[in-house]
Amino acid sequence: MPRYEYRCRSCGDTFELSRPMAESAAPAACPQGHDDTVKLLSTVAVGGTATGRGAGPAPAAGGGGGGCCGGGCCG
Repeated sequence: MPRYEYRCRSCGDTFELSRPMAESAAPAACPQGHDDTVKLLSTVAVGGTATGRGAGPAPAAGGGGGGCCGGGCCG
């Protein structure tokens, strides 16, 4: 279930709620009981490493020849 972050306009408290996506826009009372809250824009952090390749420079693009069309027209 997604977590949404809210801020109370009355007391300034920031809090999180877990709720279904269908209820993400529903009003949320702060832990102090105030109803004047706003949902904050959250960012998603994605971590980890790619599989199958170690850290390092990306491999050079394949294909031979060079030129405007990869060498096929330059004889």
